[in-house]
Amino acid sequence: MLMPRPDQSVIARRDEIVARLSAIVPGEGVIADETGMRVYESDALSVYRQMPMIVVLPETTEQVAAILRYCSDHGIKVVPRGAGTSLSGGALPLADGVLLGLGKFNRILEIDYDNRAVVTQPGVTNLGITHAVEDAGFYYAPDPSSQIACSIGGNVAENSGGVHCLKYGLTTNNLLGLTFVTIEGEVITLGGKHFDSEGYDLMGLMTGSEGLLGVVTEVTVRILRKPSTARAVLVGFPSSEGAGACVAGVIGAGIIPGGMEMMDNPAINATEDFVQAGYPRDAAALLIVELDGPGVEVDHLIGRVREIAEANGATSVRVSESEAERDRFWAGRKAAFPAVGRIAPDYMCMDGTIPRRMLPEMLRRMSQMSRHHGLAVANVFHAGDGNLHPLILFDANQSGQLEAAEAFGADILKACVELGGVLTGEHGVGVEKRDLMGEMFTDVDLDHQQRVKCAFDPDGLLNPGKVFPQLRRCAELGRMQVHRGQIPFPDIPRF
Repeated sequence: MLMPRPDQSVIARRDEIVARLSAIVPGEGVIADETGMRVYESDALSVYRQMPMIVVLPETTEQVAAILRYCSDHGIKVVPRGAGTSLSGGALPLADGVLLGLGKFNRILEIDYDNRAVVTQPGVTNLGITHAVEDAGFYYAPDPSSQIACSIGGNVAENSGGVHCLKYGLTTNNLLGLTFVTIEGEVITLGGKHFDSEGYDLMGLMTGSEGLLGVVTEVTVRILRKPSTARAVLVGFPSSEGAGACVAGVIGAGIIPGGMEMMDNPAINATEDFVQAGYPRDAAALLIVELDGPGVEVDHLIGRVREIAEANGATSVRVSESEAERDRFWAGRKAAFPAVGRIAPDYMCMDGTIPRRMLPEMLRRMSQMSRHHGLAVANVFHAGDGNLHPLILFDANQSGQLEAAEAFGADILKACVELGGVLTGEHGVGVEKRDLMGEMFTDVDLDHQQRVKCAFDPDGLLNPGKVFPQLRRCAELGRMQVHRGQIPFPDIPRF
């Protein structure tokens, strides 16, 4: 994994840069000592580490604009960072760059129940939004497993999902407005508290852009009324094929659960050891299916799910009988990653997406890959939308195991594309999947994507080294070719 070669002329000006940034963000806004910067050397993909040149922690949009304007004028790279929970290396610092931390943007600015909207700064945690509105019977729907720690700005950068996104959508489906700052220091506001903003969907373009186009400083999200009833069903299967067929059967019957998660036997047992959620240890695969809505509807849907599960060979069906029990079922799933961390010194969490009907085939292939690479894998899926999270277990202290884990992960992602899926569902590309972009996109595709970046960041100063396997200067890319008034976009893989 290669990053851009550090610009020694910028590093030589480090003291001058520190002084200028300290004038913009006085007090404790700049961190330049090695000990203080050490906590920023990686994100949650901790196998890749790099000390930043400088860390700066602004508190206002005006400060962010001044920092970016200065960096733009002086050719200094900038890496935006939220809570650092990214699993793709998206916030990996640069040796010749400023790491722009947004942790001090940690206030909710407005709660508007009439418009069912919350205006928040990007450093507020995902779960913090729900905590702020739950007393009034509302919540924020996207709920990644890291929701207790991940920031809403980072969710925007990665278009994060979660266990309830099958029915309620990812970040992009729950976003109403954004304020962001360009590399030139211009402040731009998109959307507001209303749906369907006028003009081009620039907010959609910003969502999932991984810090390559601008720095978000304010977010407006929609909040939802908590459903009157929500119950979770645990279904154990003797095979992953049966569980996969059940997923397809439920969706095919027109039932859209609030959440539908799948775990294989290694993940089941690791989680049960950690949380004691009541999972069936002997099951080869486990589904957690949540139904929500009016009580009568939920009872009816539970009966339909039970019928479909039993028709596909389910060996156990358990329905939550209280809110505490439902929470316990989900607590196990959300603790799957730390639970697996107890059974191996290291693990690498992958993130690819496939068509639902290909789940059994993907599990079969991963079993073969596990034997080929000599590493174990535990599987956790957002089964309803085919978003996979294989956890590759390894020991970085054992020679060759990190390289084997990386090769195993690359094979998984290549298989996702081969089976009609995509490289990422919610973690982003970052540095982890950057060099695999060619598996999914042609050079023409990637050139057009880089032209979009050039429109926002012509000098390539925002988060360089991420997403694109080969960086090209904007002058080399030229304009988008126009023929008869049309932009000739190449065929895009369909899935």
